[in-house]
Amino acid sequence: MNALIRRLVEAWGPSGYEHQVRRLIQEEVADLVDDMRVDALGNLICRVGSGGKKVMVSAHMDEIGVMALFAEPQSGYLRFDPIGGLLNSSLAGNRVRFENGATGVIGVYDSFGRGRTSVPALSDFYIDVSDGNGGAVQAGSPAGFWREFETRGTRIIAKSLDDRIGCVVAIEALRKLQREAPNEVHFVFSVQEEVGLRGARTAAYGIDPELGIALDVTATGDELRNRKMAVALGGGAAIKVHDTGLVVPPAIVSWMENCAREHGIRVQRELLSGGRTDASVIQSARAGVPSGCISIPCRFLHTTSETADTGDVQACIDLLHALLSAPIDL
Repeated sequence: MNALIRRLVEAWGPSGYEHQVRRLIQEEVADLVDDMRVDALGNLICRVGSGGKKVMVSAHMDEIGVMALFAEPQSGYLRFDPIGGLLNSSLAGNRVRFENGATGVIGVYDSFGRGRTSVPALSDFYIDVSDGNGGAVQAGSPAGFWREFETRGTRIIAKSLDDRIGCVVAIEALRKLQREAPNEVHFVFSVQEEVGLRGARTAAYGIDPELGIALDVTATGDELRNRKMAVALGGGAAIKVHDTGLVVPPAIVSWMENCAREHGIRVQRELLSGGRTDASVIQSARAGVPSGCISIPCRFLHTTSETADTGDVQACIDLLHALLSAPIDL
């Protein structure tokens, strides 16, 4: 599984530019699904099974990044805007990579002055792309953050675990299903989640599911002096109950918890203050879709060192497989 995680998290794919990630996922799932298509917005939609309840499972392919706005004359510096929710406190010294392979380093005005004691405004940051040879990156070029995948025991550390690890959960559940699903399941690898859940919204309209399940990361409450939250790294799959965009129907929470209990899968309840997933827009598609979410606990979200636990990832895979491998009566 780690080899697949490495391939996906090290891939380049800011919101709106997910084509490289999509190609990797297409190669992984081609022999695991009954049919596969790419919709007008770029979502990869894969179907397995027929009959029973129509289910949409969604994990987003995109990652946060930056968009080059303006090249400072004769300097090799770029001004930029965010693609998704950047954390200004984590930007200085980070590396970004453009699609052409050029690497830039993010600098900030007065880094050893006020930059040491306060968080600068985004307008104070710039990207150094100077190469000494007059090379240039044009305004309008998107970039993703760059950091290699690493492991520390059962812990995996990488950029873009949000939400490539959700994509891994979907792929591995597909592998376990072996195209034998008693329901009609549409696995959606969605685009543009980080800029407004756009891909899942259009995919849900097109699929018109009867049940929605999002796969995404969630914060943890086990860091020093951090938020009060019951989710812990290593505590198992997190079954969402509530976030700022979704109140999960109690019947779905019970269905997931009972299934986990029956199969001996370790789970914990997730109540997230701040943050949304694809389930937020699936639930309001057409006449409404009862929706839930299986979450992968993750520390240091929206940084280049997002950290998850392989035990939790496996628990999410096992739970999703168990839910989809039996007839659904909700």
